[in-house]
Amino acid sequence: MGLRTRSYDWSRTSLGPISAWPQSLKTTVGVLLRSPVPIVLLWGPDGVMIYNDAYSGFAGGRHPLLFGSKVREGWPEVADFNDNVMKVGLSGGTLSYRDQELTLYRKGVPERVWMNLDYSPVLDESGRPAGVLAVVVETTQRILAQRALAKSEERLSYALNAAGMVGTFDWHIQTDTFYSDARFAAMFSVDPDKGEAGTSLAEYLGGIHPDDRERIGDAINHTIATGEKYAQVYRLLQKDGTILWIEARGECLYDDDGKPWRFPGTVVDITERKRVEEQLAETSRRLDAILNNTKMAVFMMDDRQQCVYMNKAAEDLTGYTLAETQGRPLHDVVHHTRPDGTPYPLCECPIDQALPENNQEQGEEIFVHKDGSFYPVAFTASPIRDEAGRPIGTVIEARNIEQELRARAALEAFNATLEQRVTDAIAEREKVEALLRQSQKMEALGQLTGGVAHDFNNLLQVISGNLQLLAKDIAGNERAEARVQNALAGVSRGSKLASQLLAFGRRQPLEPKVVNIGRFIKGMDEMLRRALGEEIEVETVVSGGLWNTQIDPGQIENAILNLAINARDAMNGQGRLTIEAGNALLDDRYALQHDVAAGQYVMLAVTDTGSGIPPEILDRVFDPFFSTKPEGKGTGLGLSMVYGFVKQSGGHIKIYSEVGQGTTVKIYLPRVHEQEDVLTDLRTAPVRGGTETILVVEDDDEVRETAVALLSDLGYRVLKARDATSALNVIESGLEIDLLFTDVVMPGPLRSPELARKARMRLPHIAVLFTSGYTENAIVHGGRLDPGVELLAKPYSREDLARKIRHVLANQQQRNLAASAPPPHAEPRATKVANVVSWTVLLVEDDDLIRSSTAEMLIGLGHKVLEVADAASALKALEGNAVDILVTDVGLPDISGADLVRRALRIRPGLGVVFATGDEAISAEQDMKSAVLLVKPYAEEDLARALASSVSKSRLDAAE
Repeated sequence: MGLRTRSYDWSRTSLGPISAWPQSLKTTVGVLLRSPVPIVLLWGPDGVMIYNDAYSGFAGGRHPLLFGSKVREGWPEVADFNDNVMKVGLSGGTLSYRDQELTLYRKGVPERVWMNLDYSPVLDESGRPAGVLAVVVETTQRILAQRALAKSEERLSYALNAAGMVGTFDWHIQTDTFYSDARFAAMFSVDPDKGEAGTSLAEYLGGIHPDDRERIGDAINHTIATGEKYAQVYRLLQKDGTILWIEARGECLYDDDGKPWRFPGTVVDITERKRVEEQLAETSRRLDAILNNTKMAVFMMDDRQQCVYMNKAAEDLTGYTLAETQGRPLHDVVHHTRPDGTPYPLCECPIDQALPENNQEQGEEIFVHKDGSFYPVAFTASPIRDEAGRPIGTVIEARNIEQELRARAALEAFNATLEQRVTDAIAEREKVEALLRQSQKMEALGQLTGGVAHDFNNLLQVISGNLQLLAKDIAGNERAEARVQNALAGVSRGSKLASQLLAFGRRQPLEPKVVNIGRFIKGMDEMLRRALGEEIEVETVVSGGLWNTQIDPGQIENAILNLAINARDAMNGQGRLTIEAGNALLDDRYALQHDVAAGQYVMLAVTDTGSGIPPEILDRVFDPFFSTKPEGKGTGLGLSMVYGFVKQSGGHIKIYSEVGQGTTVKIYLPRVHEQEDVLTDLRTAPVRGGTETILVVEDDDEVRETAVALLSDLGYRVLKARDATSALNVIESGLEIDLLFTDVVMPGPLRSPELARKARMRLPHIAVLFTSGYTENAIVHGGRLDPGVELLAKPYSREDLARKIRHVLANQQQRNLAASAPPPHAEPRATKVANVVSWTVLLVEDDDLIRSSTAEMLIGLGHKVLEVADAASALKALEGNAVDILVTDVGLPDISGADLVRRALRIRPGLGVVFATGDEAISAEQDMKSAVLLVKPYAEEDLARALASSVSKSRLDAAE
C-alpha cells in the first residue's frame, strides 16, 4: 500500500499531489502504512480514504477502488454512520465502538459484520482537525463463535434435561478446585458463579444429605486409591428441606507420575425414578401380601406360556417351588399326563387356550403332583393384556376340589363358602365405606373444632386477661379474690375443653418426646391414686425390655387420666384398675382390617372390673359429645380426645368390653429406637416485665385491648394494629419496634407469616412472637411448629405472657449483638478480659448467628471451641473430646438443655456448666447446683466471668 500511495494520482482528489501535502498528512500516512493493525485515514471534509495493507484485507472486494475515494461514496451502505464519524472527528471529538454490528457489501452481497472501531481527530499545522484516523478491528468470527457456543450449550442443556442430567463436574485434585456448570452447583446449594470459577470439594459435600455424606466421601477416596469407576446413588438436602436423589458417575485420572490428577464425571437426577421405585416396591409388597395370604393358587405365564410367577398356595398345591417351574411351560410340569397314564397333548389343553384365543377359560382338570399323584382342580385362565389390548401372557387361578367332588355335601359347602366370600366382600366394602364416612366426618369436625377453638380461645383470652388485671385492683379483698380465682378456674376448664376439641379433630400442635411408657405410668402412680380414691385398687404391669415411643407427654398423661376416671365411674368407685405396658407387633392382616400401619408398637392397656359397655353402643364411644353418664356429669369428649390424640400420634386404639365383666382399652403407639428423653421443667422463677416497644396485631378488639393492658401493666411501651396491613404501615413509619406480637389467624390479604417476613426485612433487629387459639397450617405443619417459630397459645396467663416475651426478646437481643459484632481479625479489641487458663469449651446453640458470634468471643478469650447445634451432637462430642466447660442454650431442637446437662454430668462429673439462655426464669435444680446462668444478651466480659464461675463451682462441688 506504500507503493500504491506513492503512485496514486492524488491530483484528482481534494488532497492534491503528494508534493503539496502538509507535513501533518505525510506523517500520519507514514505511521498508518507501517501499522499491522487495520487503519484508514479519512482526510478533509470529504473524508478521502488512505489505508494500509491490513485494512485492504478488511475491505475485501471493495479494494482497490475504495482507495482514494470519499468515504461516503466508498461505503454507501453505511453513509449515515460515517457522516456522524466525520462530524464528530472534524469537531475534535473521539468515538469508540465495541462489537458494532454493520451490514457491508464487501463481496457484492449484504454481509453482517461486527467490529471494534476507534476514531480520533488528526490535527494540521494550525492545530485544527483536518482528518479522522480510524482503527478498524473486525470481531465477526469471535461473535459468530460465541453465538455458536451459546447455541451448543443450549442444545447440551436440552439434551441434559431430556436425559434427566443435572450436569457435569471436574475436580482438580491436586489444587482441590471443583468446577461444575450452574445447574450442578445450584443442586448442591453452591453459588453458580463459584461452580464456573471453581471452589473446594468440601463446599459441594456440604449439600449432600448428612446421612450419606460420610459414605460418599469414602467412595471418592476408594476410587482415587484403586482407580475403580465411581458410581454412587445418594441424596441432596436442599435449603428448603426437600430431598433430591441423584446418581453420580465418574473416574479418577492420574498424571505421568501416577498421582491423582483430575476427577471428572456426570450427575443424573433420579428423584422421580426413586419415587416410582418406592411406589412400585410398595405396590409389590402389597401384592405379595395379598397373593401370599390367599388360599387360591395363582400362576402367571409369559407370552410363550412359560411360568414367571407362582404364589405360596401354588407351591403347596403342586409340590414344586417357583425356582423349579420358572421358565418352563406349566402344562409340561403339572398337566402333561392323564390319570390313565396317556400323554396330555398341549393342543388339547383348555388352560393353554386362554392366550391364543384371547379369552377367559375356566373349568376342571386333573393335575399331576410332584410326587406323581393326581388331584382335581378348578381353574380360571385369563389373558393378560398390555395398554394396547394385546395379550402378553396368562394368569391362572387354581384350587384343589378333591373334597368337593366326593360328595354333594362338599359341593354345597363350597357354594356356601362362595356365598360367604361374597358376603365378606360386601361386608368389607361396607367397612371401607364406613371408614371413608368416618374420615369425612373427622375432616368436617376438624374444621368445625378449629373455628370454634379460635373464637372460643379469643373469648377466653378476653375474660382471662381482664380477670388477671382485676386481681391487682382487688388485692386484699378476700371474697373478691376468691371469686376472681373461681372465674379463672372456669377459664382454665374452658381452655381444656377447647384443647379436647382440637385433640379429637387432630388439630393440636404436639410437642412429642421419646418416652418409656413403663417408667411414665409408674411416675403417675401417686396422681392416679389421688384421682381414683382409696376404694380403687391400682395395679401396674410392665413387661421387661419395653420399647420406647415418641409422644406428647402431657397428652398421654391426660389420656391415661381420662381412661382411669372413666373406669372409676364404671366401677362406682370400687374395684380394680389394671394398667399394662408391653411390646406388640401388628401384622399386615391386622393392619389392613383396622386402618393402621403394620409394624412394631408399644401397647398400653387400661382394664377395669366395672359394668362394661353394651354392644349396641360400643361403636359410638369415641364419637364426640357421646356419653352414658347422667346429664351434667360429663362432656363426652374424654374418649374422643384420647382417640384423636392417638391417631394424630400415628397410633391405634381398640376397646373390648363385656357387660358385667369390665372393659379394656388398648392403645398402640409406634416404636422408636431413640434414647428416652428426661422430662423436666426448670421454669419456676418469678416473672418480670420490661421497657421495650411491642407492636400488638390482633383483629379482635377486645382481645387486642386485653393484651395491650397486660403488656402495659408489665411496663412495656405498646403500639397496636387491627390487621396485618395496618401493622405494616406502623412498621414502615420508622418507629423503633423491639417485638412484633401478632395473632396467626386474621382477615385481609396479608397473612401473619408474611407480615413477620416483611417486618424483618424493614427492621432486621425485630423479634417476632405469634399467638393463636388455633394455628391452622400457617406456622404448624405435620402437627409440629415450624422451625424457628415462637408461639404463645391462647388463652394465656399474665405469667406465661411475661416469660415468653422476655425469652423471645432476649434471644433476639443476643442475635442482634452477634450481628453487630465486628468481623474476626478486623481490629484488635480495645479491652480484653484477663485470662490465664485456656479451656476446651463445648458450645451448644441451635441459632447459627448466636453460635458463631459466641464462638468468636471464646476464641478471642484464648479458649478452644467445639461448636454443635443440638444435644445429640453434643453428647457425641463429649464422648470423644476432653471438655472442660459446657455452654448450652435451654431450648434445643431435640431435647432440652437441662436434659443435656444431666446426661453430660453423668459422662463427665467434673464438667463446668453455663446456661446461656434468653429466659431469666431458668433456675438450676439440686442436681445441677454447679450450673451458672448467663442471660442473653451477653458480652465477652459476661461470658468470661460465667466461664470462670462455672469452673470454680464445679471444683467446689468436687471438693465437697
